[in-house]
Amino acid sequence: MVDPDGAGASRHVLLTGGSSGIGLRAAAQLLAAGHRLTVLCRDEATAERLRQGLTGDLSPLIVDLADLASVARGADALRQAARPIDSLVLNAGLQYSGAPAPRWSAQGFELTLAVNHLAHQSLLQRLLPLLLRAPSPRLVVTASEVHDPTTAGGKVGQPAGLGDLAGLRRGPGAAMVNGGPFNAEKAYKDSKLCNVLQARELARRLVERGLPAGGAPLPVIAWSPGLVIPREEGGFFRDSRRFNPLGQAMFAFVARDLLRVTASPERAGELLAGLASGPLGEPAGFQYWSHQLVRPGLLRFAPAEPSAEARSDTLAAELWRLSAGAAGLGEEEGLGES
Repeated sequence: MVDPDGAGASRHVLLTGGSSGIGLRAAAQLLAAGHRLTVLCRDEATAERLRQGLTGDLSPLIVDLADLASVARGADALRQAARPIDSLVLNAGLQYSGAPAPRWSAQGFELTLAVNHLAHQSLLQRLLPLLLRAPSPRLVVTASEVHDPTTAGGKVGQPAGLGDLAGLRRGPGAAMVNGGPFNAEKAYKDSKLCNVLQARELARRLVERGLPAGGAPLPVIAWSPGLVIPREEGGFFRDSRRFNPLGQAMFAFVARDLLRVTASPERAGELLAGLASGPLGEPAGFQYWSHQLVRPGLLRFAPAEPSAEARSDTLAAELWRLSAGAAGLGEEEGLGES
């Protein structure tokens, strides 16, 4: 294990999904450790709750991840400020399980894909120059084991699968990435598969271009926090509860309290904060880590292999190209600047 910054060095961390769930726990821990934190917030009310609830070097920035124009404006503001980003943490995750019909972003993309993947593609490419200017940059992407159909969570319901990306090729108005009929649970699984593919493809493109210039490969860490079910009404399942509140409550009780197969939000937040600011193992480049169940009540955080589909270089490259286009960017944008 090596600490690229030296013990106790302060980092500037930019975090999405930092106003609830594991992101909020990670934000509190990062601030308590003395790091500087920029958190993207959907609206001013969310930003004010963070200001009231957290203490430290916190800078909320209003960015609606469901609106690519808002994402572009926020990224432009950050680039104008020209403050290097040491850790870019793409953590926001939307899930509205049980919904019978798709919801749509401001640009007409299915909302799960828009928030969990396309907004992050836009942020990643637009902010990559700020990340590459940092002395020891890293990227952290919150994925999920459900991207893998062979895992316990991935086996439940329809499996993740992007097909030939027919829906993404079609653009706004497509209910699913693979062009099929809408399924809310599969839409979430697919978005997490996109997260892993995006991380792998960024790592590949950076190595191919010799970036960061003169340094070691950029650590690109995709990770699964395990099944995390907060006890509060907000957080991860806040969008699912409106469609099936009784079913979600029963699922939470069985998984968390009876079977004890879940991770606590506090522990998952601790892991996320560590990935963003703590010592890193070797080698750099792409890594996938998973918070895996060993037995009821015990989980182990360790390197893992992503799904077979997540390891497809051809799919990763095409997903990157189409996602950049959907975000109004060229596929090389951000990669030639530092």
